[in-house]
Amino acid sequence: MGTVYGRRGKSYLQQRIHGFGQAARYSPWVVLVDLNQSATCAPALVADWLADPPPGLCFRVIIRSVEAWLMADAETLARYLSVPSNRIPGDPENLARPKEALINVARRSRRKAIRQDMVPRPRSGRQEGPAYTSRMTEFALETWRPEVAAEHSESLRRAIRCLQRLVAAQRPVESPLNP
Repeated sequence: MGTVYGRRGKSYLQQRIHGFGQAARYSPWVVLVDLNQSATCAPALVADWLADPPPGLCFRVIIRSVEAWLMADAETLARYLSVPSNRIPGDPENLARPKEALINVARRSRRKAIRQDMVPRPRSGRQEGPAYTSRMTEFALETWRPEVAAEHSESLRRAIRCLQRLVAAQRPVESPLNP
């Protein structure tokens, strides 16, 4: 993994996507962007930003937001949040606001620490709790099962396939003459 450039938001990525595409001609690049409300569908966003991505660029759109990918592993997320698994929405890619839905699930956690960390405090004016990001990062790195989530999320399944193609393209081909 190299440098992460997306910490400045979606408009930053959009302004630089052609440069990322040029760089991908020499080494693999991954660009992930969430759909949110910025386009009607992922293909429209891709066509608007970069109609013909080069083979070395894995440019994928997360359907609505990364929270949809995390919720797609409902069993593990329910255990992490200490809620019944039926509280996790069954089709997270079709939610209008996956992050809001995830926070609403966290409101019902049996663990006070989860509620305090993830749910915004009353009258705070915030959309999420003070440790929302660190909790979701912890879940994603330590517990989340992307292979299970991909069974319930088409956009994640496609992103994984794209990453696998990049990895396969980087492997040296073994020759019987050069073991």
